[in-house]
Amino acid sequence: MKKQGISFNKETYLLAFAICYKLDNLESSKISAKLLEEAQLKGDTLPLRAYCFAIATALKQNDVVQAKFYCSQIMRTENKLYNNLKVLVQLRCGWLEEVIDTLEAAVEVDTPPFVKKTEFSEQVLAAVREKMEENPDLSVKFGNIYTKLQASGRITMCTLEDMLFQIPSTKKATAKLLNQKQLGYQVSNPFRSNLLLG
Repeated sequence: MKKQGISFNKETYLLAFAICYKLDNLESSKISAKLLEEAQLKGDTLPLRAYCFAIATALKQNDVVQAKFYCSQIMRTENKLYNNLKVLVQLRCGWLEEVIDTLEAAVEVDTPPFVKKTEFSEQVLAAVREKMEENPDLSVKFGNIYTKLQASGRITMCTLEDMLFQIPSTKKATAKLLNQKQLGYQVSNPFRSNLLLG
């Protein structure tokens, strides 16, 4: 795209970061960092998910410094995917107290029933559990928090990758409506479809 002079928009940035994540090598990690830097220099606004892909790419390459930097760039932090990645970054940094604080904060937030609660991936929590076993006190704290998360339905079986590639609900609703309209059209015109077949 760059060679052809095509300018990036939010969707193309998102696609590029997703490709870098999927390629999962040092070169793709560098491309991801360069893309982010160029976008910021141009003043382009990147979607939150693009940053999340950048964090996940850095984590896959064990580049914790870069992952921390990407986390610091995110302003809108009330997001399930971001919170799961943040816990992993804290874990990789060895900030076990901060991990406990992040999880505790999610449990303590008294959200109204109509507001979607922050969920944590069982996969992420398993990594936390494993690391917490090194510290008996924190392990007990984590166990209590895990029980509260489970009781409030805030643990999902979705993996981090599932979350990264999940289609946002607004787009899902639009796609569902389009499918319903097409189905409705087919049902209301059964003779026409039969005529086309015959």
